[in-house]
This record gives sequence, C-alpha cells and structure tokens, in this order.
Amino acid sequence: MAITDINAYAHLTEADVEALGNELDALRREIESDRGERDAKYLRRTIAAQRFLEVGGRLTLLGSRNRLLWLGGTAMLSVAKIIENMELGHNVMHGQWDWMNDPEVHSTSWEWDMVCASTHWKHSHNYIHHKYTNVVGMDHDVGYRVLRVTRDEPWQWKHLPQPFINLFLAATFEWGIGLHDLEIREYLAGNKPKEIAVPQIKDFSKKVAKQLAKDYVIFPLLSGKAARRTLTANLTANLVRNFWAYLVIFCGHFPDGAEKFNEETLIDETHGQWYLRQMLGTANFNAGPAMAFMSGNLCYQIEHHLFPDLPSNRYAEIGVRIRELCEKYDLPYTTGSLPNQYWLTFRTICKLALPDGLLVDTADDAPETASEKKFAGLRGAAAVSGRRLAADKREGLKTALAEARSRRRARAKQVRA
Repeated sequence: MAITDINAYAHLTEADVEALGNELDALRREIESDRGERDAKYLRRTIAAQRFLEVGGRLTLLGSRNRLLWLGGTAMLSVAKIIENMELGHNVMHGQWDWMNDPEVHSTSWEWDMVCASTHWKHSHNYIHHKYTNVVGMDHDVGYRVLRVTRDEPWQWKHLPQPFINLFLAATFEWGIGLHDLEIREYLAGNKPKEIAVPQIKDFSKKVAKQLAKDYVIFPLLSGKAARRTLTANLTANLVRNFWAYLVIFCGHFPDGAEKFNEETLIDETHGQWYLRQMLGTANFNAGPAMAFMSGNLCYQIEHHLFPDLPSNRYAEIGVRIRELCEKYDLPYTTGSLPNQYWLTFRTICKLALPDGLLVDTADDAPETASEKKFAGLRGAAAVSGRRLAADKREGLKTALAEARSRRRARAKQVRA
C-alpha cells in the first residue's frame, strides 16, 4: 500500500538522506540571503497588474450592454481573480513576503477574494497539508475527503460516482476549500468541541455573506440596467477561477509519481526525510513564464513544497538546482505537460471509483499507489540502496523505478501471450 520506509523506497541510506537535507538547507539559506528589491518589485508589479485588471473588468461590465463588452469584462475579471487567488493570496498567506515587513502583504493580514476564511485555510493548508503532506489519514488534502485517490482507502459504494463528484468539486472548488477546515461532520458526530466549531462556522458565514454580497448584489446593482450581465460575469469569473485553481492543485498532487505515505513514516522523521517526502509526494507540470505566473508558480509544486515560504518568483531558478540534486541522488523529478498530468490524475479518479477486484495491478505496484514492496525481488544494482556509481552519484529510486517498469512490461507481455 502506501510507503512506510521512505529511505528504503528512495533507495537512499541514512547518510544520503542527511546529505540531501543539508544541501537543501544550504539552498534555502542562499535564496533567503539574496531576497531583495527585485523580489519586492515583482510583488508590487503583480499587485498593480491584478488591480488594473479587476478595476478594468468592473468598469467594462458597468457598461456591458453588448456581448463583446461582457466577454472583455468577464475575461479581465477572471484573470484578476486567478492572479489574486494563486500568485497573491496563496503565496502571501504562506508567508513568502513577510520578510518585507509590509503589513499590506503580510501573511497575518491578507484576506483573499473567495469564500474561504484566510485563518481556516492557513490551518488546513499551511499546517496540516504541508506538515503531513500525502500521509494517508493525516493530510486531508488526499482526496479532500470526497475522492478516493489511493488504494489505502478501502473502496465503498459511495466511490462509484466520484468522476462526477470530481467535476462538481472543480466547479465549486472555493466552497470545498472553505468547508475543508470546518469539519462539520466531525462536529455533528460529536468529535469536534462546540467551542471550536461554532466560532469557525460563524467566521465562515460572515466571509460567505461578504463575498456573495460583493459579487452578486453590490456590483450588479451598481451596473444598473446591466445588472444581470454583471451578475453572470461575476459567476463566470468565479467558475473560471475555481476550475483553474482545481486543475493546478490536482496536477501537483495526484498524477502518477506523487506518492502516498503511511503514518509510520512520521515516527522519528528527520528533517532530511521530511524534505524527501515533499519531493516524492508532489509533481510539477511544464509551463512557460506566462502559465507559471497564472498558476501562482505552482507548476513548481515540488519546489513549493520544499520551500513554501520562499518567494514564488524564485521557484524557476530553484527548480534548476532541484533537478541537479535529483540527478545526483538518482531521484525522479516528476513532471510532464499539463494535459498529461491531468489525464493521469483523472485516470486515477475514474479507476479508483471501481472495486479493487476489478483492478489489475497490485496495491503495492500500481501507478497511483506504490510502496517499497514494489521492489521486492528486483535483481541488479538498483536493489542495492544508495549504491555509489561515482563519488557524487548514487544508483537509487530512478534506476529502481526503471527496472520495475521493465518487469511490469514483461509481466504484461506474458499475460497477453
């Protein structure tokens, strides 16, 4: 099932993992010491561009009495909401810009343009998700409690419609994120104290009321005769933002190669092993500068999980160094085109809607669920954990995965024969 011994799965020794952690720490210190005016300028320009697009979109919609103006205003507003959500809200609340000591862009003061209250998100995401990344039973982002994305979760009849639930989640992603930390079912079941749950529900209700009033009452009324067009534009922009955020997040966490872990991996977990879990539990997608910006630089999900509080505009240059480390320690750097990463994700969602009895691969050796047991019986140097090929090169997980794939292909060929 999920990975229990991360060192064994990665084919690295304790010394290797410690050395990897030290190199990543050194990279962090290098970037931290180099933060400065060019980073601050990037943030200021991003904020200015987002505000220009939002104001331009709002003003265009005020007079949107024809389809062309409506399309233009809706497009600008959609892009503004995406930038505010991905490159600003998400990254500011991670503390990426706290070093500037600017209260406007500080993680403690930012409130974003969506129904999720920032304090709730910072707990469920910054703390729970980033600390327990892909640990089954600990990280609630593994399937968001509505999707089965690993065989470590036993199949139930409720999973059959999950391809359709997945589509609904995409359209309402901000609501799913907003409800994520409330754990209303836990409260109703008596497992969450009232003194914690009730204030959270009140905060969420206030945020929802504010968002609904802004997008679906105030701005439509300000549009006068164009009120209906403004209302539909706001609804469309929110849907576009929701679908895009969903796509980026899912492609960073659920394609093949984004591994899952058992709770045992947390026992006496070292700093180096935490780094390693982030590297093995996340995935990137290929993007140019424009798409990277629109994704909040979360096309570099591996780099983000390694350094969630470093400025997002640095992830591209950090990514070059991470690729070098992956090559040095023979670790996979999981990436691919956006369509391919989503196809792998959607395939997993559809496949795991079915009972395990209808699936071909074993629970330890499937594209979406793997453990160190998948390497049992492998011959050759890849089975030797952390074997050195040269002074600075290991033979590890990447080589072992290649051998495992060869074995799978040979087994499939035998079945067909």
